[in-house]
Amino acid sequence: MKHDKIGSVMTMDVVRADRGMPFKVVAQLLADHRIGGVPVVDEDDKVVGVVSETDLVIRQATGPGPYEARRRAGHVALTPGARRRAAKAKARTAGELMTGPPVTVHADDTIAQAARTMAQRHVERLPVLDEEDRLVGIVTRRDLLRVFLRPDKELRNEVIGEVLIRALRLPPRSVDVSVTEGVVTLTGHMERRSETEIALSMTRQIDGVVDVVDGLTHRLDDAHPRTGERAPRDAADHWLRGR
Repeated sequence: MKHDKIGSVMTMDVVRADRGMPFKVVAQLLADHRIGGVPVVDEDDKVVGVVSETDLVIRQATGPGPYEARRRAGHVALTPGARRRAAKAKARTAGELMTGPPVTVHADDTIAQAARTMAQRHVERLPVLDEEDRLVGIVTRRDLLRVFLRPDKELRNEVIGEVLIRALRLPPRSVDVSVTEGVVTLTGHMERRSETEIALSMTRQIDGVVDVVDGLTHRLDDAHPRTGERAPRDAADHWLRGR
């Protein structure tokens, strides 16, 4: 089953900054290109950090006012978070402003992998690296959402072709497949419980599927064979073992 790769949805013309880029130039870059952040790269195009609008706001918000810089100098908390905020308050360059180490993905990673990384790390954009870990693109949440624009007919054809015929080796009409607004409904009677589990699991993994409605039944519960009975083995077993 094919999964779209990050390289197919990323933006290749990446706006980037180097460590020495001044604060105001970084702010101007974000404003001119209407973007929320830029990767910071070294001389080899390796990503060393990311500067976001949040970093710029922290720089301004945590900077001392004209009458309190001296008065508060001796009362800075020593927690790691406070130290980072204090450093950003004095930042003048992208290297001092950036947040690191950067959260990145590779061009050959799947869209699903990138989406999980964004959700787990609470980031809105990911620099994309090549096989040598050099910056080749950037992907945003909006880019990942494009996959959900796949037509229902295209999703239905992939479920039938990749899941039913190729993986489970079933006749194409053995299971009824309907798709409405990205929600796939599988209805029908299958021989084994393991086949229904595979059909549902693989369908959920298809890029662009919003949800799967289970309308499948089975004759044999091969997940709990009777004593002394060996469940038959076929392509479904190989997929389950390799999952």
